Amino acid sequence: MQHTPLIAQHRAVGGKLVDFAGWEMPIHYSGVLDEYRAVRTHAGIFDVSHMGRLRVSGSAAAAFLQRVATNDVDKLAVGQAQYSMICNERGGIKDDIFVYRLRSDEYLLCVNASNRDKVFTWLHTRHSNHSLLLEDQSAHLAQIAIQGPSSRDLLLSLGSSEAAELKLHHISESTVASVPALVARTGYTGELGFELYVTADRIGALWDRLLDHGRKTGLKPAGLGARDLLRLEMGYLLYGNDITEDTTPLEARADWTVCLHKGDFVGRAALQSQMDQGLRRQLISLELLEKAVPRHGFAILAAEAPTPVGEITSGNLSPLLQKGIAMGYVETPYAVPGTSVMVDIRGRRVPAEIVKAPFYKRPKT
Repeated sequence: MQHTPLIAQHRAVGGKLVDFAGWEMPIHYSGVLDEYRAVRTHAGIFDVSHMGRLRVSGSAAAAFLQRVATNDVDKLAVGQAQYSMICNERGGIKDDIFVYRLRSDEYLLCVNASNRDKVFTWLHTRHSNHSLLLEDQSAHLAQIAIQGPSSRDLLLSLGSSEAAELKLHHISESTVASVPALVARTGYTGELGFELYVTADRIGALWDRLLDHGRKTGLKPAGLGARDLLRLEMGYLLYGNDITEDTTPLEARADWTVCLHKGDFVGRAALQSQMDQGLRRQLISLELLEKAVPRHGFAILAAEAPTPVGEITSGNLSPLLQKGIAMGYVETPYAVPGTSVMVDIRGRRVPAEIVKAPFYKRPKT
């Protein structure tokens, strides 16, 4: 298995390590629920260095990204970030990504760990311009996320004055505990939070400093288990579960990441056709009306008859709501909020209702 530069830190504090997309990563430290609560009430720190970090630079960088990504990269000013998709010719999602514009001709792409090699190789097949440079900086550049209500105060107390005014989906060069870092106001928890991009040789010292300084205000290391609960309550997509190369951004209700009017890009024709013809299925969110836990792969049934109309892609018991919540795909007529359905949980038909995401709404800060 592969290891991030923080593997020694995870082992030192007794992190429960598991195989995640070929990486040995902590599923939890003190416990999934304990870490979940820390993020919702104070702050948690996540190692996300297993994610891929790809640099696209040169005078042709913007035009290249316009051709390979679904969103409109030209809307990005220097210092801004954008959620986007990379699709195949059929409109299926190869990966969901964040695009950061660092300079006028330099971009940083954050891609999923499981798709890093696939996406990098695929981008190279589309690359034929001498004014473009593609680099995989994943080994050189590490990444951690600090998420939770007290995350901004923590960074400010360690010298990152840029965090004070950093807006959502913006990025800035900064210094945290005397360590140079790219600080981004992004994350996948729904809380106030930041992601820090730091050279791999300095990430261990920064992790230790953050934890040592932040413990007194409730900061805890958090693993993949808490991260999954947090993103599910927000209705955020998980690649491999909620989206794959067999699902399109339109089916996944991520149509806001698709800019059809910007010109041609990979998958555009298929997405335009799907939009014109209408969707056969759509991603939905649902809440169980009885105590039970929905899981990936469970069938969604019509309420009026035990006929399968879809399938759960992500599900769990929400600690906040104390009820089962899930996302999944259903036939379009059943995708309307308020629609009654049932979920087949190991032979038991549990009533549920289609609802509008997110399940959790963070107080404004």
